[in-house]
Amino acid sequence: MNHFFNRDIVLENAHVKLVPFSESYEDELRNIIFDHEITKYTGNHFVDQDDLKRYMSSTIASRMDNSSYPFIVIDKASGQVAGSSRFGNIVFHSKRLEIGWTWYGAAFRGTIVNQATKFELLTYAFEQMEFNRVQFSVDAENMRSQKAVLKLGATQEGVFRCNYMDANGQCRDDVYFSILKSEWPKLKRTVFHTVIV
Repeated sequence: MNHFFNRDIVLENAHVKLVPFSESYEDELRNIIFDHEITKYTGNHFVDQDDLKRYMSSTIASRMDNSSYPFIVIDKASGQVAGSSRFGNIVFHSKRLEIGWTWYGAAFRGTIVNQATKFELLTYAFEQMEFNRVQFSVDAENMRSQKAVLKLGATQEGVFRCNYMDANGQCRDDVYFSILKSEWPKLKRTVFHTVIV
């Protein structure tokens, strides 16, 4: 499904605009990415410019090698880059994917930005790609993100032990959640009613 990765997908609502991740946003990412809260539950360290360069290169490469489709998230109220999210673990023949690798600058956490971003990604996955399942994985200790996923209407499924390595090389557990295509129409009317204008 190379044509999917070759598309320049732009998603937008009243609150956010999602555009393909690119090097042109390096300066804006630099303003928000050097934050321990972003890297605490990831496999990345963001301490200096070299870390940012490596992150940007690997993120761009993930689209080029057809392993994920990353987006830059722009907050429309301020016009600023709020963070990033992506489609990954995409299995076309099984019609499932994961939404994740999401992070936001401190000013955008706890705002409507996450819900508005997830609304666009879920809408695209279910209504354009016509996939049956969207999953989310969250570090077992990351209670803030687990609550955020539950607020989207996702169902918690279980714990995957030693599912990834963090930036310090430690084995970490993930909690998995999912939303099914059959559940999407109701969630769209209820959970996401404030996003739709």
